[in-house]
Amino acid sequence: MSKSKTTITCPHDSESAITLDSCCTEALENHLPSDFFKALGDPNRIALVARLAVCGRPAKVSEIACCLPIDMSVVSRHLRQLKDAGILECEKQGKEVLYSVQYQSITKMLRGLADAIDECCPEQRRCVGTKKK
Repeated sequence: MSKSKTTITCPHDSESAITLDSCCTEALENHLPSDFFKALGDPNRIALVARLAVCGRPAKVSEIACCLPIDMSVVSRHLRQLKDAGILECEKQGKEVLYSVQYQSITKMLRGLADAIDECCPEQRRCVGTKKK
């Protein structure tokens, strides 16, 4: 059984292309959870994660939202999306919900992605971030 190949063109140099076999693309896809990156694709959600990280402890929605110019219900929706993506965890204390950053799971996911990139895309095959002159 032959492996399928995927060709990726470098965005900085349309003449350069990298060919990856199917096991490589599958390995990369397994480490690219779309919900994770989608959750971090919004500046308000990044601000919420940063606020929690600076806080250094689990915090209530009202504490997290106090410095952001968005409605509390929007903050709650953003927090839920971050929780669903595995970036935050929450714990209910009475009527309050406390949120905290899941540092270990974020680190594990990003390390897995970095390892998959290193295995599939050796340095000599990587696209350099400079434009041709």
